[in-house]
Amino acid sequence: MPSQGESDMAKAGTGPLRQPKILVVDDDLALLRMLEKLMSPIGKVTCATDGQEALDFLTEGVMPDLIITDLMMPRMDGLQLVDELRSNSKFKHIPVIMLTAKGTPKDVITGINKGARHYLVKPFKNKDLVKKVATVLNRKDLIYSV
Repeated sequence: MPSQGESDMAKAGTGPLRQPKILVVDDDLALLRMLEKLMSPIGKVTCATDGQEALDFLTEGVMPDLIITDLMMPRMDGLQLVDELRSNSKFKHIPVIMLTAKGTPKDVITGINKGARHYLVKPFKNKDLVKKVATVLNRKDLIYSV
């Protein structure tokens, strides 16, 4: 339960930050669990195993502040997911971080041009991902915690 001072700060908009919602999408279950563990101190994490499942969550009412997605997945890949997001007025504002093994300059340009805010190539350093998440969520406090 927040103290009276914390409650007053929250009302004034200067209190503890609201916990963001993060949707993590990857078909590699071990990596998905690792990302869930890495992101859980930052926000409320929902996991999906491909783009179609992520899109299903969105249409069912899950409204994340950020999506971190792999590129190569079955059913619907990350680029198709971003296309779906950008073509829907309810979802086009959601920032996306692409996290993938495809790292040629052409791949990066394609991902950014499709609408990804950041593009990170696997294998990646946890601190690099956290810094990109902090930038997207405008949370400078996270940058100093890694």
